[in-house]
Amino acid sequence: MSHKIIRSLLEGRLKTWAAARSPVLQIAYQNVAFTPTANEIYLRAFALPAGTSSNDLAGVHRLYTGVFQITIVTPVGGGPGAAETLADELAALYPLNDQLTKEGFSVKVMTPVEQGPEQQEDTAFALPVSFQYRADTF
Repeated sequence: MSHKIIRSLLEGRLKTWAAARSPVLQIAYQNVAFTPTANEIYLRAFALPAGTSSNDLAGVHRLYTGVFQITIVTPVGGGPGAAETLADELAALYPLNDQLTKEGFSVKVMTPVEQGPEQQEDTAFALPVSFQYRADTF
């Protein structure tokens, strides 16, 4: 089991939610080519793994932790309202203590989704939101 599975679980939920919206929200994934259209609202997804550890003497247990960050990008000049609304929706999408499971492997949302500092870019306004995750294997 690995951070690769964790990424697929977290990004998979985001992809399904974004595709069901009207209009559809595009997502820029790590190390995947992406060019937004002018004045488009879109998301940037980042899985940021932390150290992997083991909490048993036999070395069978693995503890995977990290942060999942979604940056909401909106056109410049429109104020923070659209980004903040999406931040609230993302908080509902990844509720505290929620578990995502695939093939017997589960990752748990360990902290509430929280907003980071707003960032004014050249042509966009960016609002990062993130939460910590954890997965244990035995």
